Amino acid sequence: MPSYTVTIATGSQWFAGTDDYIYITLVGTERCSERTLLDKPLYNDFERGAVDSYLVRTDENLGELALVKLEKRKYWVQDDWYCSYISVKTPSGDNVEFPCYRWLVDDKEVVLRDGRAHLPQDDKTSLVKQHRKNELEMRQKAYRWTEWQPGFPMSIDAGRHQDLPRDIQFDSEKGVDFILNYSKAIENLFVNHFMHMFQTSWSDFADFEKIFLRIKNTISEYVMQHWKEDFMFGYQFLNGCNPVVIQKLTKLPDKFPVTDDMVAVSLERHLTLEEEVKAGNIYMVDYEVLDDIRPNCTDPCTLQYLAAPICLLYKNTRNKILPIAIQLAQTPGKDNPIFLPTDSQYDWLLAKIWVRSADFQHHQTVTHLLRTHLISEMFAIAMFRHLPAVHPVFKLLIPHVRFTIAINTKAREQLICECGIFDKANATGGGGHMQLVQKATKALTFRSLCFPDMIKSRGMESKEEVPTYFYRDDGYKVWEATQSFVSDVVAIYYTSNEKVQGDEEIQAFVKDVRTFGMQDLDTCDFPKALKSREELIEYLTVIVFTASAQHAAVNFGQYDWCSWIPNAPSTMRKPPPTQKGVADVTLIIDSLPDRGRSSWHLGAVWALSQYQENELYLGMYPDEHFIEKPVKEAMEKFRKSLEEISSAIKTRNQGKKLPYYNMSPDKIPNSVAV
Repeated sequence: MPSYTVTIATGSQWFAGTDDYIYITLVGTERCSERTLLDKPLYNDFERGAVDSYLVRTDENLGELALVKLEKRKYWVQDDWYCSYISVKTPSGDNVEFPCYRWLVDDKEVVLRDGRAHLPQDDKTSLVKQHRKNELEMRQKAYRWTEWQPGFPMSIDAGRHQDLPRDIQFDSEKGVDFILNYSKAIENLFVNHFMHMFQTSWSDFADFEKIFLRIKNTISEYVMQHWKEDFMFGYQFLNGCNPVVIQKLTKLPDKFPVTDDMVAVSLERHLTLEEEVKAGNIYMVDYEVLDDIRPNCTDPCTLQYLAAPICLLYKNTRNKILPIAIQLAQTPGKDNPIFLPTDSQYDWLLAKIWVRSADFQHHQTVTHLLRTHLISEMFAIAMFRHLPAVHPVFKLLIPHVRFTIAINTKAREQLICECGIFDKANATGGGGHMQLVQKATKALTFRSLCFPDMIKSRGMESKEEVPTYFYRDDGYKVWEATQSFVSDVVAIYYTSNEKVQGDEEIQAFVKDVRTFGMQDLDTCDFPKALKSREELIEYLTVIVFTASAQHAAVNFGQYDWCSWIPNAPSTMRKPPPTQKGVADVTLIIDSLPDRGRSSWHLGAVWALSQYQENELYLGMYPDEHFIEKPVKEAMEKFRKSLEEISSAIKTRNQGKKLPYYNMSPDKIPNSVAV
């Protein structure tokens, strides 16, 4: 009588074990085994982290093992179970691996395919074709599109975290409770005693230092000490939280009528402004997207204000990027002066603070929320809807969408919803952030998600011209390593362009992103189909890079750069100045966030900058969705490339007062999970 040894691994996360009954059925190409209860008398099976083995006997050989059917049935009360994998040793001595990495909830059953990746056109038998079809039909019922807000990229149809499919929920919901984390942050940072004075202004800049009582952070302390200086202001556009807005100018825009006389004292090469532009030494940041965005009015006792400034920057003879002119509104005029370094100390400082506040709004809502969180969720939903677990692209992408839908659902519950954290602290709260996402979505393109294209489109690709743009330099390396890894995996399964064209699942995935995710916006340039391996490689590189490196670059430095509140005000309580000569310390302090909003702001940037427990960094793939040796070799090659990049970044950072590590692979999580 043939016998099969079945080994089952239970996950190690919280509550992974179960006391419910577990049944298994082995499905071969010739016949099936009997439905078998997996149970060892006097032994507690399926404990958290356990690996249990059982013998399944059959009357005859089943043929080639194709599927495994798992069933969970209630013992006393429903007890969810997380199965990591199943390994079956056949009578001939072969081991067949069945990756699972799923939760079985209620009286649920799961049918698993063996661990080898297969394209849909390579499946020949009706058994595996039907299994593939059934899986996608179930997924499309569970993962539904919805429009959370008009004009947003589409998101998951779930109002609360607990409404999500169990497989994509957080292991512990407490760990991602924004309210809990922010309150904890405020308590840890010793700012909670300011909360009762919510609308009270600070007395002077020194008061903000009181918030820093328990902070031990080299970069944030350096920012606190140097935030007023022009070099610090300019440096942040290269390597701060929002290093994606600076662009090299080829022509001064008409809406920003800066003259030679205004900036001559700032130019060091004895050239005119126009000549400096032609020489490639003039840069600009423009927050036009903030124009006409409605400022927060959720608190009727405190007016809040937004601006849409333009700032001209100059690369001096020491390659430092310095501000040389600031206009706080988009339309030039008598009541919209151009502020200059030669103005009074406080006029110039207030103008720079307004730019920093605009940069904070742009960073939080456009760079961070829209272009990493919402975009990654869109890719994740389409992946679950159209790629079965046996598809090589599903296996490639699944680590890079881990917890992304969950964190975004939590954000919609507590962070960006009405009366959420955004409304408590940010000038774009109360609906302004919705307007901003809607506006920025219309301008979002697929090409702008391709890192080299995004850098080149802003004229920032030359290391010789801007040698201290570490975000660019490190980003190139991580992009190239990621692209090389993706290319290696694609080459294993797609031996020709025709293979890509003939993969109906990958084509449906790409079409769903464009048609539903981006709602078929004419301007978005997302592809509707992929015609070559090169196009597939680029597409997948965009997904992996956006979820990992790009998110890390714009998320984990928030505490570094935004905890010193005058350097990144979350709101402004006085309108932008319409004339020179009115600014003084009192006006600046009265413009900056009050004590309560400062506290919420500080708690927010602290909580958002924290890595998760048991974080999985780029290249770490403990769940073995792939079992093929060539893919594992590609993973090892990828890890070695990433280690080399991390080592080079560490060497470069040694001795620097402002080290840049946000694109260091050892600090890049695989996915958007915070």
